[in-house]
Amino acid sequence: MEIKVIMLINLVAYSFMVSQSFSYIIALTDVQKNMQPAAYIELRKLLDKNYRAKYSIVIYTSLITGILLTILSSMNLSGILFISSAIALAALIADIILAVKGNVPINKIINTWSVETYPHNWTDYRARWLSIFAKRQIVNIVGFLSLLLGAIFGS
Repeated sequence: MEIKVIMLINLVAYSFMVSQSFSYIIALTDVQKNMQPAAYIELRKLLDKNYRAKYSIVIYTSLITGILLTILSSMNLSGILFISSAIALAALIADIILAVKGNVPINKIINTWSVETYPHNWTDYRARWLSIFAKRQIVNIVGFLSLLLGAIFGS
């Protein structure tokens, strides 16, 4: 029973993460690519402020429950649940590394800009941010789908 509760919590937390990826696929990437500098800077700063305040709860919940799920399902190393939870955990770790090494440093730079003063190559920063996030989208979606498959087909 405890493994099912942990799986549910992990799925819910992971779904918050992957919803961001799907939002970017549906609209946010194109919207940001078409923004003028002032609007983009304001959006980025507001998003970063809100994510820093709230997103860590989602990440820590996903990480803790992912580790617990992988450990508890390791009794059967060839089982679907163990394999899928290990893939989801690896994808989460990859996402964290990409964020910390890529998106977070760019966010810090953008947070120093004002809507009046920003570098002439601000679009390069935007393109780099979106490129890194595209990689994060892939690992997030792979991780979530793996976790979902484990929940449905694992024992």
